[in-house]
Amino acid sequence: MMREREFHAPSGLGMLLILLPVTVASFAGAMRFITHAEPGIGVPLLILAAICFVGLFGCFIVNPNEGRVLQLFGDYRGTARQAGLRWANPFYSKRRVSLRVRNFETAKLKVNDQRGNPIEIGCVIVWRVVDTAEAVFHVDNFENYVTVQSEAALRNLASRYPYDAHGDEVDMVSHTAEISLRLKDEVAERLAQAGVEVVDTRISHLAYAPEIASAMLRRQQATAVVAARQKIVEGAVGMVEMALALLAEKQVITLDEERKAAMVSNLLVVLCSEQNTQPVVNAGTLHH
Repeated sequence: MMREREFHAPSGLGMLLILLPVTVASFAGAMRFITHAEPGIGVPLLILAAICFVGLFGCFIVNPNEGRVLQLFGDYRGTARQAGLRWANPFYSKRRVSLRVRNFETAKLKVNDQRGNPIEIGCVIVWRVVDTAEAVFHVDNFENYVTVQSEAALRNLASRYPYDAHGDEVDMVSHTAEISLRLKDEVAERLAQAGVEVVDTRISHLAYAPEIASAMLRRQQATAVVAARQKIVEGAVGMVEMALALLAEKQVITLDEERKAAMVSNLLVVLCSEQNTQPVVNAGTLHH
């Protein structure tokens, strides 16, 4: 497996200050000697001028957070990362690779969750190149590779978890942060061979597919109503128990089992009803 190795390119400014004057002086001298019919001196000077002129093409610029992958006739020579004007063999090819942090948002993918429900999901991937040799030589186009593999990882992850769940089961709605971390690990594993580091991942879009959205909304509403009713009943039972215990403790009134049952029934109706209760004055007794 090919790994990145650093190429220490000398300063291009120093080489420019040497090669440019030598090229001009050699060419001028060669023209002078050739015009004076002294080719024995003019031709070597002309050759020197040509060599120095070709050497000028070895100068290249490395921007901050950028690498230049250097190759000589297909052979990898190293990566120059030191910013500034640099110089290398003019016959080296110098491919520019950005080392800056980049991000992209996937398209809204339609995929079935763990229960087979069609959902729409999208995410944002933040990444950067950390090994230029792997990015350039291990994959054909590392930018397209990042896009395709990220979407594949997102599809795979979405199919392993339900959209929403009950109890302690991990789902995509209520455990978004955890799902994002697991997505980051899966994407990072896929992109490692391309010399790419995944900085962060975030779920940017999550919804039921339009064809089942209305039905799922009604189901969620029904689930919420049932859960709310359960809490209301639990609270009402606790309040009734507390009321009976306080009445017995303070000996405010002594109730037989029938009156206790009537009181419990009335309190539960009052506490659990969605409508405002209407007071009723009982002018008689419970016994006929």
